Parts: sequence; C-alpha cells; structure tokens
Amino acid sequence: MDEKVLLSEISRLQNNGVSEQVLGRYNDFKSFARRSEEEWFSELCFCLLTANSSALSGIKVQSALGFEGFYNLPEKKLSSELKNLGYRFYNRRAEFIAEARKHFGLKEKLSGFADDRLARGFLVETVKGLGFKEASHFLRNTGHDNVAILDRHILRLMREHSLIKEMPKTLNEKTYLAAESELDKFAVKAGLNHSLLDLYLWYMKTGKVLK
Repeated sequence: MDEKVLLSEISRLQNNGVSEQVLGRYNDFKSFARRSEEEWFSELCFCLLTANSSALSGIKVQSALGFEGFYNLPEKKLSSELKNLGYRFYNRRAEFIAEARKHFGLKEKLSGFADDRLARGFLVETVKGLGFKEASHFLRNTGHDNVAILDRHILRLMREHSLIKEMPKTLNEKTYLAAESELDKFAVKAGLNHSLLDLYLWYMKTGKVLK
C-alpha cells in the first residue's frame, strides 16, 4: 500500500463519528494551557509509565494515584502501589517518578520555548526516563502540536504505507528524527498537525482514541 491509501482512510475517518472523538480528545490536550502545574506533573508521570507499557496501564495507575500519589508517596511505597496495580516495571518507574519531582513546574519552564522540538530536547536531556517518544507524548498531551509520537503502532502503519522502508531495529535519536521527518511530509499532505494525525493513525491501528 502507498500513502494515497492512507490519506484516503484518514479522509474517511474525518467524515464519520471518529472525528468527533478525535476533536474531543484534542480539545482535552489544548485545555492544559489552563490547567495547574499539579495536573502537568501528573501527566508527566503518566507518560513516564507508558514507556515499554501501554496507555491503558498508565491511565489505570494515574486514575488510582493522581498527583498526590505521584508527588508525595515515598519511592518504596510508590513502587509497592505500582506493583499492586499490576504495573510491570514498578521499581524502575517509581525511581523515575520520584526523580521527576525535582522538575515540578514544567508548565512554566516549557512556556519559554518557542519551538516544540527544542522543548522536547530539553525534556529528553533533563527528565530521567523520558526518551524522544515519551517526551513527545507528554508535549502532545499538554497541547503542543509539532512533535510526532512514534510508537510501534504508528511505525508499523508508516511501514505498511511505504512512508518508511523498514521498521527501525532501534529507535535512537537519529532513527527517531529520520522517521519523524517522513511523517512531517505526510502531515502536510494530510493537512493535519501531528497531534490530530497521531489520533487518527492510532485509531486506525487500535480502534481507540486514547491519550
């Protein structure tokens, strides 16, 4: 299949009930401009939890613990809570979340970046446990539109429609930025920013509109 097939499928989704779900979720992301630093920190922790895991697992933990749990629980207690909630990497993620507490105030810090990709670079360098995918995820979920979340679903879709030649064996900075560059070109053709495009592509692979 080529990109024309993908463009046609996105257009079809834009003209049925999926678009309402997508726009509703997109408006949720945009509402973070009015939300508190506490909510931004909770979202950061959610994105830390999604690495090598699932959005659904992260949502379950976030719903159970919220800002208070993420910010205040001692690391060992946090690890125990994650384990009890069925989260797989409970020790490592508890460590990352506890470490992330020193970065509370990211809403204000990120407001100083005029470019989303410079903001992402800052996050990757600064927040332990955030790779390019997780940093992009956090930025998208807090209302930023110019970064691509290249998870396995999106990369497979890109490969199936010849946007990339093969699935990357490893997703380091070089391969991430190369794949993102190809998705940049496709986003222009689709007439969508990366936030909206990701929601449509993710729906095509999973049948769900999540965050």
